[in-house]
Amino acid sequence: MKKLLRSDAVQAFLGWVLGTYIRLILATVRWRHENLECVEPVLAGDSGAIALFWHGRVPLCLATAPQWWRKRTRAFVSPSSDGQFIATALEMAGFPAIRISSAKKGDAAKARQAVAAIREAVTWVSGGGALVITPDGPRGPNEVIAQGALQIARRSGQPVFLMGIAANPASQAKTWDKVMFALPFGRGSVVWDGPLFVPKDADDVMIGQLAAEWSARLSSATRRAEALVGRTPH
Repeated sequence: MKKLLRSDAVQAFLGWVLGTYIRLILATVRWRHENLECVEPVLAGDSGAIALFWHGRVPLCLATAPQWWRKRTRAFVSPSSDGQFIATALEMAGFPAIRISSAKKGDAAKARQAVAAIREAVTWVSGGGALVITPDGPRGPNEVIAQGALQIARRSGQPVFLMGIAANPASQAKTWDKVMFALPFGRGSVVWDGPLFVPKDADDVMIGQLAAEWSARLSSATRRAEALVGRTPH
């Protein structure tokens, strides 16, 4: 069964389903944005940007599309077969992927892939593009920012924006990331925070501290988004 689910045909179909769903949610949910003005100078200018939201809100992510469509924008997506349908869905929405994965200790091949993807991302963002990342994916832990996103910010010198996203009515699956699926014609909210920067001279200790601080801020923005739509956190 797992082999069937990871086949190219099934992944393409799942990508089409997810792509259709996320566009439906963008079109039918009444989206409200809070603190959107913080990102406006970047959207109107030529600098790059990095945008972070939690992996569990991928089905709601096009809530931010009208903003990021204003720039050349790509998304970080796992290179695994399971990530293929997400990449397909986002490409349908106009956000082509850079494929990235967290390498396990001792996995030299994945480590090389991760380094190459980060290098590509740094070049992209430094050149004025925007990059959207789910920094706790693809395996978690939930709502904990991995340091790769901060390394891209440090090397590129570009600003980071946090996006808390929620909708109501919606259901949440019993997955590691508590993935949220909104129902059409409900209410949605996006809470923006930033710009944030990683100093060029930040060492591993500082990056670890910033990752913890930013994780708390992104979770706070997400809880605020939930409150705005009258949803109790699960």
